[in-house]
Amino acid sequence: MIQIHLIPVDRLREAVRYLVKGFGSEPKEIEMVTENLVQANLTGHDSHGVGMLPRYAESYLEGSLKPNAHIVTQMDGGAMVSINGQAGFGQVIGHEAMELGITRAKQHGSCIVALGNSHHLCRIGAWAEMAVAENLISIHFVNVISPPKVAPWNGADARFGTNPFCVGIPVAGQPPVLLDFATSVIAQGKARVAYNKGEQLPAGMLIDDKGNPTTDPVYVVKPPSGALRTFGEHKGFGLALICELLGGALAGGMTTHTQGDGRRRALNGMLTIIFDPKKLSDGSVFEHEMKAFIEWVKASPAQAGTEGVRVAGEPERLTRAERLVSGVPVDDNTWQEMVAACSKLGLDGATFQKLAGL
Repeated sequence: MIQIHLIPVDRLREAVRYLVKGFGSEPKEIEMVTENLVQANLTGHDSHGVGMLPRYAESYLEGSLKPNAHIVTQMDGGAMVSINGQAGFGQVIGHEAMELGITRAKQHGSCIVALGNSHHLCRIGAWAEMAVAENLISIHFVNVISPPKVAPWNGADARFGTNPFCVGIPVAGQPPVLLDFATSVIAQGKARVAYNKGEQLPAGMLIDDKGNPTTDPVYVVKPPSGALRTFGEHKGFGLALICELLGGALAGGMTTHTQGDGRRRALNGMLTIIFDPKKLSDGSVFEHEMKAFIEWVKASPAQAGTEGVRVAGEPERLTRAERLVSGVPVDDNTWQEMVAACSKLGLDGATFQKLAGL
């Protein structure tokens, strides 16, 4: 039985700040990386939370992650911009890219932001949250440059990454609609979390190194590598393909077309479309019809054994409220990986654990 630590969010923040200092990050970067990762855990997306730091440490030590980097504009067409993230922390690069895109969308009514060469952008929903906070809609197509982990529909090995897709829509007087998912049936990090907890995955999610169905997440975590499947069979594969072409080939200038070179980097390309819905149509009609539809679908009777209809973004808000009270669960294997990352970065693991209250 793998031990699960319930860590108060403030203690977790203190420990993560300490670990991120090991990258040589400036104070503002430390705060941005820490808060982004902790918020991922609070929303229930442990796959994109503090457990990513050991992977970041490996990427940094091999020279693939560049601390204290910032966006560089490669093309500026006013309502269209192309940006290079210089392999900087995605928590910083994504924030800067969205700040620029939001400013331009307010000026022009819309903006297309093509971002390439960013290190792991983490939970893409965080960037949609920035847009909806300014009453803007955003759509995100993302690819992943890393050893492939996802098989194409009817394929027997991994050929691309988890390629997230995200949409954020503000709703006046109500929480936003926030759709954020990997085009694989689960995110790669969720397989890592299951492996560290000693759990099997449900049938149908992945294949082994021979292309046969399996429930063992080890085939996504360690060699010999298998592959995750796409969600929705051929439909998920189709959307993953679009994310690779728009987020990768167009925005990032890089697609996956090799099995990788052994590096631990996780680079993202992201094509983001940001626009002001009030500039497009009668805002009152849009608001009325949006709220009417949400109310209509949520009124559907719950199926037996379920919690009823939940709109995209609602499960994350409920989990955040719960974990702010109960603490953030981190399994002991993941925690020990973080302690080991401290040592790799020249930090004291005992101090790290003490800051977390462990």
